[in-house]
Amino acid sequence: MSVQARHLSESEPGHAAPGELVDLRFRTLLGAHQWSALPADIRARFSKRLGGNAAVTYVGRIATMQMSWAGRILSQALRLIGAPLPICLDSDIASIVTVTEDAATGGQIWTRLYAKRAGFPQVIHSAKRFSGPTGLEEYIGFGVTMALRPSVEDGALIFRSAGYALNFGGIRLTLPGWLAPGALTVGHRATGPGTFAFTLTLSHRLFGQLLYQEGHYRDERS
Repeated sequence: MSVQARHLSESEPGHAAPGELVDLRFRTLLGAHQWSALPADIRARFSKRLGGNAAVTYVGRIATMQMSWAGRILSQALRLIGAPLPICLDSDIASIVTVTEDAATGGQIWTRLYAKRAGFPQVIHSAKRFSGPTGLEEYIGFGVTMALRPSVEDGALIFRSAGYALNFGGIRLTLPGWLAPGALTVGHRATGPGTFAFTLTLSHRLFGQLLYQEGHYRDERS
């Protein structure tokens, strides 16, 4: 599913100013009813279309970082494909998130930086693409994609995993459930003007909750 960005002739709640380039794809995936249930700040963040060398930056701190023994094994094993999960249990640390356009697909590249109490920060890259079985997927590199299903719950924007796949040479192979790393849930909840809480939970049907992360961020000008 792909809906092209456009210029709005009239401003809308939670959207950019008149004449500014606006991205309607998240709104289309959610539907008008769910979209209207989101706070204006969240609608504004997920309505920005980034082109050329534009970037959006969010600055904050990781307040909570919890990982079970199984989660630690998984996060270390996934370093073989670029470490898409946090590998450190440090909390109360600085974090920066930058969003830029993925010129190859028209999607968004998300770069997350997590400071450490010792050593260099961890940097995680992923790309949100408006494709796949649900119309939205996260690409983490090495041909690995995760389908996402967005929804709105109690005023928060929620993304839940809806299957994993390997993509090579135009061939898509869906991973069976027993090979999946678990069910991922990401939450984006407004906490005040220009601020939000980000939560990430990874749970496995056999091993329970593998990982829980909570960060608090504020909007920064591009």
